[in-house]
Formats: sequence, structure tokens, C-alpha cells
Amino acid sequence: MKQVCVLGNGQLGRMLRQAGEPMGIDVWPVGLEADPEAVPFQQSVITAEIERWPETALTRELARHPAFVNRDVFPIIADRLTQKQLFDKLGLATAPWQLLAEKADWPGVFESLGELAIVKRRTGGYDGRGQWRLRSHETAQLPDDCYGECIVEQGINFSGEVSLVGARAHDGTTVFYPLTHNLHQDGILRVSVAFPQANAEQQAQAESMLTSIMNELNYVGVMAMECFITPGGLLINELAPRVHNSGHWTQNGASISQFELHLRAITQLPLPPPVINSPSVMVNLIGTDLNTDWLKLPLVHLHWYAKEVRAGRKVGHLNLNDSDTDRLSATLEALVPLLPPEYASGITWAQSKLI
Repeated sequence: MKQVCVLGNGQLGRMLRQAGEPMGIDVWPVGLEADPEAVPFQQSVITAEIERWPETALTRELARHPAFVNRDVFPIIADRLTQKQLFDKLGLATAPWQLLAEKADWPGVFESLGELAIVKRRTGGYDGRGQWRLRSHETAQLPDDCYGECIVEQGINFSGEVSLVGARAHDGTTVFYPLTHNLHQDGILRVSVAFPQANAEQQAQAESMLTSIMNELNYVGVMAMECFITPGGLLINELAPRVHNSGHWTQNGASISQFELHLRAITQLPLPPPVINSPSVMVNLIGTDLNTDWLKLPLVHLHWYAKEVRAGRKVGHLNLNDSDTDRLSATLEALVPLLPPEYASGITWAQSKLI
């Protein structure tokens, strides 16, 4: 069986390693500053848990490695400018946007995009960082170094957010999970809810869009696509060329997790469609200390990342799934007193989805 090196040694690399063990795949998550001599990359398939990385001795070696899957795709998706240009090239629905080159652009921005502008750094920035929501009287808040380094999008009036996680094999075969409903607060994913059957029209649109993207890029492995729900259909918000936070529910809610699916795809193992038999809920643990009382609830699966707990930092997640939505909702209710108060609104949102 092939071994896999993962560029990046955070929680996604850790969960890829865990998924590889039952299949006999040795997965090596490696830090960006690792000594190339200590990394068995010459005999490995190379993947990544991050979109962009600095130049180091290791990344210089990997950039030349012929088995670095999707090596040339990462720069396209890591830059929001080239990502948006890709959507436009393929005729895929996304929020109206433009490059924000200089301060003199602002009058035209509000004239063409409307009264609310969403400014995003082209590279970096995630979990709400590197993003601003500005109206015409607020543009002075934007740091000067953003000009030329940001895109600006029209503020979209959407009714919900969903993501599609899918995978493409070397031969072009694609498989998908059902659309996942997501709740973000302050730009950070708090809760995800997935059902065995998604809205058929939305699922078909999302699969068509993501298939088009993966085929255009000749992408192999798992990719995630975040979308806004609007009256006119789905609008693509952003892509992630990797396993994704909104797919964590698949660890306990699907016959094949997104982590296993990614490893299967990049090592050319069979890629059957995952089977989902019951609704699932994922609760992100953000800046929250470990509480073993969570494990008193039989539906709760704890995934703890063994990271230092800091405010705003993802340190783990809880997965719950059950065919009985009343029991699932009751377990969520029982979690509320075991979590800090800020989790209550997200759990209420998840319960509303289960009705």
C-alpha cells in the first residue's frame, strides 16, 4: 500500500493519519519547517491540508515532486482573485465582484455592487479574519495595504449557507456527500447539520458546479464548495482544495469519511459513493476546554485535537448522528449545560433544522 505525506501537521493532517491506519496507509503529516531528510516523501504520494505555504527547504523539495497531487491547483484556489476568475470562466453563479485596486475604486464599487461591500484579502484570511463588511461611509476602516491585495463582493441577502463535499478520482469519477447546512458566527463555522437526502434541486446544482470545477482543474481528491442559498439558486462563496471543517460529520455519519475518501482518491483505491443512513450534527469546539462529561451522552463522539486552548481556536468537534431526530435533538439539549453559553444559539439552530 502506498504511503502519503501531508504538507501541514494540524488537525486535518492528524485526521487523515487516523483514517489511513485501518486501510494500512501510512500517513505522515509534516510541518512546513521539517528537515527534508527526515521526511519519506520520495516514496510517497504528496497531499496538503493547507492551500498556501511559504518557501522552505521542505516545500522547495515537494514543489519538484511528481507525486504531489494537485500541486498546480493550490495556487489557483488559494488566491480569491484567480478563484473568482475560474468561476466566471466556467459560467458558475457567484456574488458579483471585482478587484479592489485603489481607493479611487470605491464610488464605482458601490454603484455597481450596491450599498454593502464584502472585502476579502486575496490570500490568507480564514475564520472571519482578513474580511470586512463596509458601507460607503466606512471605507476609511480598510487598511491601506489591502488595496491591490483584496477583492470586493456584493453583500448577498441569503437565507442559509450550505457546503458540498465531494471527491474526484484519477479517472474522472466523482462522488458526493449530501449538502451540509452550516451556521457561521463571526466568520467561524459553529455547527453543521446533514441529512441522508438533501434538497434535490440544490444538490443537483451543487454537484454540477463542483464537477465542472474539478474537471477543469483535473483535480484529484476531496474538495469542498461553500454556497449561499438565494431565491435564484445557489451562489458559490468559496472553495477549499482539501478536506473541510463542514465535512467532519462524515467521520461518524457516513460509511466512508471525507478523510478516507481523500486517501482513496489520491492513492487510486476504489471510490464508491458513501452511504448516509441518518441525520448528523457537528458542533465545533472553539476556544473551549475539554469536558469529559460530554461523553456521558451516548450519541456524542468526541474528536479532540490536543491543541493548546486559545480564544477563537478550533480545538475539537463533537459529532452526533441518529435516525431518531427527537433523540438527536434531546441529546443536543443535554449538551447545552455542558458547554459555554455562546454555544446555545448554535444548538438551537441545529435543533430547528431537525424538526
